[in-house]
Amino acid sequence: MQTFARPRLGAGVLFQVKEVGMLSKAQERYEDSHIFRVRHSCSHIMAQAVLELFPNAKYAIGPAIEDGFYYDFDLPRTLTPEDLEHIEKRMKEIIKGNHDFIRQEVSAEEARQIFKDQPYKLELIDGLEKGEVDEDGNPLEEKPVISIYKHDKFVDLCRGPHVANTREINPKAVKLMQVSGAYWRGDEHNPMLQRIYGTAWETPEELEQYLWRLEEAKKRDHRKLGKELDIYLFDDEIGPGLPLWTPRGGAIIEEIEKLAKEMEFKYGYERVRTPHLAKEDLYLRSGHLPYYAESMYPPMELEGVRYYVKPMNCPMHHKIFASKPRSYRELPVRLAEYGTCYRYEKSGELFGLMRVRSMQMNDSHIYCSEEQFEQEFVGVIHLYLEYFRLFGIQDYLMRLSTHHPRGLGKKYVNNPELWRKTEDMVRKALDNNGIPYVEIADEAAFYGPKIDVQVKSAIGREFTLATNQVDFAQPERFDLKFINEKGEEERPLIIHRAPLSTHERLIGFLLEHYAGAFPVWLSPEQVRIIPITDAQNEYAKQLERRLRALEVRATADLDSDRMNAKIRKAQLLKIPYMLVVGEREAQAGAVALRKRDGTQQTLSVDEFVALLQEKISTRAADL
Repeated sequence: MQTFARPRLGAGVLFQVKEVGMLSKAQERYEDSHIFRVRHSCSHIMAQAVLELFPNAKYAIGPAIEDGFYYDFDLPRTLTPEDLEHIEKRMKEIIKGNHDFIRQEVSAEEARQIFKDQPYKLELIDGLEKGEVDEDGNPLEEKPVISIYKHDKFVDLCRGPHVANTREINPKAVKLMQVSGAYWRGDEHNPMLQRIYGTAWETPEELEQYLWRLEEAKKRDHRKLGKELDIYLFDDEIGPGLPLWTPRGGAIIEEIEKLAKEMEFKYGYERVRTPHLAKEDLYLRSGHLPYYAESMYPPMELEGVRYYVKPMNCPMHHKIFASKPRSYRELPVRLAEYGTCYRYEKSGELFGLMRVRSMQMNDSHIYCSEEQFEQEFVGVIHLYLEYFRLFGIQDYLMRLSTHHPRGLGKKYVNNPELWRKTEDMVRKALDNNGIPYVEIADEAAFYGPKIDVQVKSAIGREFTLATNQVDFAQPERFDLKFINEKGEEERPLIIHRAPLSTHERLIGFLLEHYAGAFPVWLSPEQVRIIPITDAQNEYAKQLERRLRALEVRATADLDSDRMNAKIRKAQLLKIPYMLVVGEREAQAGAVALRKRDGTQQTLSVDEFVALLQEKISTRAADL
């Protein structure tokens, strides 16, 4: 099991996180590594070069991040590519100056005097002095020591660490990458700053390899592949964030839903279906409206009743559980649905299939007793891992998100005793079963702690693919109960889980994961039949009919193009199997099989069908 998520440590940051197991060791190794210090030092060197170019610039934060660094600036004008060249050139001159990095602890008042003309630094100093939050809004466990770092003529508010001297940085292994916009503290109500990204490595060869990987990543971008492979599209008249699935995308969805239904049936889930909208009263009762209103579409009013399109399935599942008396003998009850939900993501946050406004969610709710909780919670994680093995997902991180006492009654349900109890139950379940995780405060769901599974795509994009959430609030809100072994009424616990996220996010991830070359079982088109001349068209159609009768997604290409052009079209669509048929194959009842990987062989039709069915039925990863 691997990890890739890194705390962003940098100028003015004090990021507190409890880390558990072998995952934390990889994080600690990165933070303590020389390359981390190099990158963090480069962010300061870049800030110096920018301030020399723009003496009146206001500078904000500049952390080291995975594979590089960045710094945010409030500048008098928009930066140009020529500016970046100038800044990078000046950085390399500073590096060659052999400047020491000198740390100094200061009081809050001393820091304010040093940064008296820097409003963003003054705001950071206030937060650090109060010991409340760092610049990312993360709660601090204790009041920190305030420190500054100096090198050459530049000084920054920073906890470090840095290299001892700029001579430890190889100027030939440093490169500025791009400029983008970033709101101060990530809040759209705050000023928009210019963020300069850079990368730094130990050697020029490592830099060259990294740049090559970035070029490869462009080829795997799901937005590019989705268009090239005719998987999905967006249309302005329909609206942003509302994807349209083509027949090829629909085929992938059908296969994923078939997989989920098979797995969930095996694990004892029962499938339900619920409507796309509900009365306002339902979401007031669930508590979603007070906590979630900004992410919901506005209501529609009909005959004096307000309705909302559903942002989640859970309240309706709770209604199904509550629709009849329940006994402990029935528990656990596992209700599953691929329900379509609608959430009003901000325009600036929409991103291909990864952040959308209409989503088909692999959702389920487990209603269980406290005694059953650990087994059910861990069972969900084992289901995740079974899916991950099937898809070949190895780069992931289990993240336990807990509450923060300051958010009680605002961000979180105000029940500190149940928060402590359920968080301890989740930790115990994870620890007892040897499941590595990291713990992050102040990121829980409003109704309870959760496990988010962070995955990293082949091109380095990191996001939440799956979630496993504990809910102690909804059972009381919906008056959910069962009769226990003593004949008494008892409240169940609820586990919310979505191991395959949404169709949108999962397919976006898989497009990048497979670079569009899906395994046979998941490919939108599994077989392309290519007659050499029109004389073989009827044989090609016979093969198509036979394969489609077996529910194989096969197409005979009967266009007037030459054979090589037809092969090229199939290759561009990354179709796993191409069957080239000429007069000899037609007479022999055979096919010339060309696999997507370039291998070729001649088989009888029966032999090919057997090969194909074996790959599909076992959901094999290879051809």
